[in-house]
Amino acid sequence: MNFIIRLKKVFFITLKYLSLCFFAFLSVLPVVSCLITAFKTDQEYNSTNVMVLPHSWFNFQNFIDAFTKANMARAFLNSTIILACVLLISTIIGTQLAYVLNRFNFVGNSLIRNLFLFASLLPGVAMQISVYEIMTKLNFINSLPGYIIMICGTDVISIYIYIQFFENIDKSLDESAIVDGANYFTIFYRILLPLLKPAIVTSCILKGVSTYNEYYSASLYLQDKKLYPTVATSLYTFVGPLGSKYNLICAGVIISLLPALIVFICCQKQIYSGLTAGAIKG
Repeated sequence: MNFIIRLKKVFFITLKYLSLCFFAFLSVLPVVSCLITAFKTDQEYNSTNVMVLPHSWFNFQNFIDAFTKANMARAFLNSTIILACVLLISTIIGTQLAYVLNRFNFVGNSLIRNLFLFASLLPGVAMQISVYEIMTKLNFINSLPGYIIMICGTDVISIYIYIQFFENIDKSLDESAIVDGANYFTIFYRILLPLLKPAIVTSCILKGVSTYNEYYSASLYLQDKKLYPTVATSLYTFVGPLGSKYNLICAGVIISLLPALIVFICCQKQIYSGLTAGAIKG
């Protein structure tokens, strides 16, 4: 009997790790295929399948061509400006709005929350005609500040993340600070905002990834691809009606992955760690 129980336990453990290895392999396979293709010459790509290794792993000409021909230096600059401004503005506005909605009871509080929930349920494509008309009327087409404002206005999920995090912070912190003579701005900036670091990191990851990878809106509203390319739109330089150079596209994809990889390596402690432990002691 004990042998059968042990056999079942070994079977399920083996099945668990085999399934993990299988799905991990499926997740890594596109990246490996992209990396292999990025080092192939045009002749190698046209004569072999995607999983055949290149003859030389020191063929960096594809990366040079992708970086120069796709104007990726300008694209990285524009994407960095957009990303920094969007994250800064979204964090400031989102945390302040969540603070007001969570800490103060006023007429229309529940209505505002319901409107945010309703807005998050609407598909973005269904509102593109209205958004494009507004952007045209405000002369925000081919305007980097206009595009940044438009991206910042679609940050409903982050507001709910901040609201949920505020609900886990005891209001006794606010009451203690008020007794000590602090005003609401001091309470928010000096006490509550530092405790929001895990929520801010989570929100910045979600918002940053979507903004960095955004292609549809960038292609629609930043129509001058020479002056306002982004990382996502610059990769489509090598796509055309007469054929696509996927080896150069894959090289550009690898280049675009490097900043995200560096940010993750540098900020993984902030991503994985929670900073609210011990904030309130009974």
